Amino acid sequence: MFRASVIDASTDHFVFEMTGRSTKIEQFIAIMRELGLVEVSRTGIAAMGRGGRGL
Repeated sequence: MFRASVIDASTDHFVFEMTGRSTKIEQFIAIMRELGLVEVSRTGIAAMGRGGRGL
Protein backbone atom coordinates (compact mmCIF):
# COMPACT_ATOMS: atom_id res chain seq x y z
CA MET A 1 0.00 0.00 0.00
CA PHE A 2 2.80 2.44 0.84
CA ARG A 3 5.62 1.09 -1.37
CA ALA A 4 7.96 1.05 1.63
CA SER A 5 11.08 -1.12 1.63
CA VAL A 6 12.85 -2.01 4.86
CA ILE A 7 16.47 -0.90 4.50
CA ASP A 8 17.62 -1.66 8.04
CA ALA A 9 15.94 -3.00 11.17
CA SER A 10 16.80 -4.06 14.70
CA THR A 11 14.95 -4.31 18.00
CA ASP A 12 15.35 -0.56 18.56
CA HIS A 13 15.13 1.01 15.08
CA PHE A 14 13.73 0.68 11.56
CA VAL A 15 14.80 2.44 8.35
CA PHE A 16 12.36 2.52 5.43
CA GLU A 17 12.82 3.72 1.86
CA MET A 18 9.65 4.96 0.16
CA THR A 19 8.57 6.22 -3.23
CA GLY A 20 5.18 7.46 -4.29
CA ARG A 21 2.81 10.36 -4.06
CA SER A 22 3.36 12.89 -1.29
CA THR A 23 -0.09 12.19 0.13
CA LYS A 24 0.73 8.49 0.62
CA ILE A 25 4.06 9.32 2.22
CA GLU A 26 2.35 11.77 4.58
CA GLN A 27 -0.16 9.05 5.54
CA PHE A 28 2.68 6.64 6.29
CA ILE A 29 4.47 9.26 8.42
CA ALA A 30 1.25 9.94 10.36
CA ILE A 31 0.83 6.23 11.13
CA MET A 32 4.46 5.87 12.16
CA ARG A 33 4.25 8.93 14.45
CA GLU A 34 1.54 7.13 16.43
CA LEU A 35 4.01 4.26 16.85
CA GLY A 36 6.84 6.51 18.07
CA LEU A 37 8.47 7.89 14.91
CA VAL A 38 11.52 9.95 15.88
CA GLU A 39 13.07 11.20 12.63
CA VAL A 40 12.15 11.70 8.96
CA SER A 41 14.51 12.50 6.10
CA ARG A 42 13.05 13.39 2.70
CA THR A 43 14.86 13.98 -0.57
CA GLY A 44 12.03 15.80 -2.31
CA ILE A 45 10.55 15.28 -5.72
CA ALA A 46 12.70 13.87 -8.51
CA ALA A 47 11.76 13.12 -12.11
CA MET A 48 13.35 11.02 -14.80
CA GLY A 49 12.48 11.07 -18.47
CA ARG A 50 11.48 7.84 -20.18
CA GLY A 51 11.87 6.85 -23.78
CA GLY A 52 14.30 7.84 -26.49
CA ARG A 53 12.89 11.22 -27.51
CA GLY A 54 15.43 13.97 -27.89
CA LEU A 55 18.48 11.70 -27.88
